[in-house]
Amino acid sequence: METIQYKCPNCGGPLEYRADIREFGCEYCLSTFTDEEVKKMFKDNESADLSQNTDESAEDDGFGNGNLYSCTSCGAEIMTDAETAATFCVYCHNPVILKGRLSGEYRPGSVLPFEINRDKALEIFKKEMGRKKFTPSDFLSTQTLEKMTGLYVPFWLADCQANGNLEGIGKIIRTWRKGDYQFTETKEYTVERVASITCRGVPADGASKIDDGLMDAVEPFDYSKMEDFSMSYLSGFLADRYDVNKGEVFPRIREKVNTASKELLRASVTGYNSFSESKSSVNIMNTDWRYALLPVWFMTYKYNGKIYEFAVNGQSGKLAGFAPLSKKKLCVFGILLFLAITLIAGLGGYFL
Repeated sequence: METIQYKCPNCGGPLEYRADIREFGCEYCLSTFTDEEVKKMFKDNESADLSQNTDESAEDDGFGNGNLYSCTSCGAEIMTDAETAATFCVYCHNPVILKGRLSGEYRPGSVLPFEINRDKALEIFKKEMGRKKFTPSDFLSTQTLEKMTGLYVPFWLADCQANGNLEGIGKIIRTWRKGDYQFTETKEYTVERVASITCRGVPADGASKIDDGLMDAVEPFDYSKMEDFSMSYLSGFLADRYDVNKGEVFPRIREKVNTASKELLRASVTGYNSFSESKSSVNIMNTDWRYALLPVWFMTYKYNGKIYEFAVNGQSGKLAGFAPLSKKKLCVFGILLFLAITLIAGLGGYFL
């Protein structure tokens, strides 16, 4: 399979997309280029016909998987899994894009470039997790933090047209006093809402190896900053192509549309003291699909045999993930708390 590398025209070093300046930069000669300049310089890469699936079998990796490729910079062999579309050479660390992995049905229509660089993602992670007092001692160590990696995650974005219905009883309650008596009047109304609802850009990741709940937790993304797909944006990051198709993610899309539609219908019921829902339904009548790559910073941490996963939205900086708890620290804290309570109780009894 053909590999693509974006190299600096001035010194030959690797060109990588820099989220902090929204341009492409070379870390060796410090040259910077706009996305338009990069597209013009590497127009052969950008104009290549990727309408057909060109994911030819690569050199066999010894297990019949055909996932070995040669780095054009140093000649080293690069081993990937079947979904990897952009990676790094483990020897020269030059970014490599596997062109055939982004062809045909696997070619994204758009890409949302990173807006938060690695340093900023680490700053967000350390600030939030630094508030956790009972994490393991090495949780925020350099060895742990160096695992932070930028990945373009394959996402299905669905535009759904749905019909929604809501029925229930609304009550208006009025209370007043007359002399020594208090009166309460309750009026009940049959309430019905029928609506045609459009939900645009409902996301669901198309990568089986990534936890769906983690991806849901880092939403939302601002699609207004989406760009037409260009392989150049992948330079300097990892990228995967989807291995979960539209039909498989549709149940997740449907659940999100149902939840959002019912909340919208419920919010339209106003002017009542109370409302009791008796029936609601949402039917999706039509769905248009888009395939895009969205930016996420990932980090994993292994503790007591369990893998903890963390994700930072590469656009907004929203962090998702649960920090591990150190049993040793919890035990020490419990002992110290017990001793403190015992000491206070003893001193109180002494003074009494």
